Amino acid sequence: MERKAAYRLAILGATGAVGRAMIRTLERRGFPVESIKLLASERSANQTLTYAGQAIQVEVAKPESFEDVDIALFSAGAGASERFAPEAVKRGAIVVDNSSAFRMAEHVPLVVPEVNAHALDGHQGIIANPNCSTIQLMVALNALKEFGLERVVISTYQAVSGMGQTAIDALAQEVESWRQHGKVEETIFPLANQDVHYPMAFNVLPQCDVFLNNGYTKEEMKLVNESRKILEMPELAVSPTAVRVPVVYGHAESVAVRFQTPVSAAVAREKMHTATNLVVVDDPANYLYPHPQMASDTGETYVGRIRQDLEDPHTLLFFVVADNLLKGAAWNAVQIAEALVARA
Repeated sequence: MERKAAYRLAILGATGAVGRAMIRTLERRGFPVESIKLLASERSANQTLTYAGQAIQVEVAKPESFEDVDIALFSAGAGASERFAPEAVKRGAIVVDNSSAFRMAEHVPLVVPEVNAHALDGHQGIIANPNCSTIQLMVALNALKEFGLERVVISTYQAVSGMGQTAIDALAQEVESWRQHGKVEETIFPLANQDVHYPMAFNVLPQCDVFLNNGYTKEEMKLVNESRKILEMPELAVSPTAVRVPVVYGHAESVAVRFQTPVSAAVAREKMHTATNLVVVDDPANYLYPHPQMASDTGETYVGRIRQDLEDPHTLLFFVVADNLLKGAAWNAVQIAEALVARA
């Protein structure tokens, strides 16, 4: 990509929660923008959104929308990405895609800038943003990679916003049902397209996305496959359980990692303190530890409850939290765009 003083951007899926977060993040991080196009489907177009104090009308996305665009940030789902990403690349744009469409494609870098920005050097026009739960795990694991990762056991506690605005509204409806009637009226959980529903309010559901033939969910297998690709460790053992919790924003993860060498909590804490964009909040004596509201509206990843396994000096346990719409999506995408500019 040619180095410029400012860049021509497009956001596909601009009216969605992540698209709107991309707009705010570009403003907050002071990305050098010459111009910006806001794109969406016919259903969502013709809305007016604001960027840097300027009212911009959202346009219907078409292949020709990507003419004269340097960087396109996509967050409109895999179908839209599969349709429009090749068209954008054909017209000279670099696509940073937030969907699952290209994450595991061999020629597409899957990037968390704090971990593997070097992977950008091999891009062919499309760069994939990892799954939200994978991103925060990678920021934490990368700080300890030098000790030799052997096995990762992870249980996630994922916010309903990971399912979109419909899920946020449904959780609010369930809470209101409980407030008014003393019981929860089941809405759409765990998924809107199945007949069996469970209450989400005041509940915990061990299902994120659909179940696969191996007994794991798609979300769990994303953690396995994406972690291996980002860390460049195709044989890394990853044992995931993905759980949905009645939290609006912010994914949390309980992680146990076995290393090739013994690692003390004190050494791990020191390494994590020096890692980029990883905030250590680990003072149990004063009841200080990460939680989803701590991470809300930030681009950092938070880690705490760092402790050694009671029986195995090679194993550490810790708790990781991040805002799933920001570091888990929009913030990481803008960071990728920044890394592209820095490497131009």
